[in-house]
Amino acid sequence: MAILELLYYPDEKLHQASSPVTEFNDELKKLVTDMFETMYADEGIGLAAPQINVFKRIVVIDVVNERKPEDQLVLINPEFISKEGTTGIDEGCLSVPGLRGKVERAEKVTVKAQNLNGEFFEINADGLLAICLQHEIDHLNGKLFIDYLSPLKRNMYRSKAKLLAKERERQKKQQD
Repeated sequence: MAILELLYYPDEKLHQASSPVTEFNDELKKLVTDMFETMYADEGIGLAAPQINVFKRIVVIDVVNERKPEDQLVLINPEFISKEGTTGIDEGCLSVPGLRGKVERAEKVTVKAQNLNGEFFEINADGLLAICLQHEIDHLNGKLFIDYLSPLKRNMYRSKAKLLAKERERQKKQQD
């Protein structure tokens, strides 16, 4: 198990769309395990492969965040079948640390995906899980929660994100 390096906004790679997974093997299983470890290390509830510089359609979610296997959700090549209703909460993102913004999302979703063995399944979700699914699948399509915000807020967030990136770089140099 390894904690993987995250990409941070405003890295343009975060706006790159991901390709479908075609090989279901031990390498995929290891990547998913590492994605969960990375997500838990940063106290997240979801992580998409593009956030770790892997442009494949892979999402891991654990909205309970107690590291129990029964709460862990792995979605390979997820697609929305349906969305209904409207809700919104202040969202955050591991790739946009320290920033939050209110995003309008569907209240209920149905998603079709594959598991680690390539078998198809469907999941019906509402509440936090529905929001998390939409947020993480957006990453697979090269979209971030801040893309839903007004241009003024996006520009403010970009400026703040650049300052945070400089601070991360400074801290990294001190550790080396």
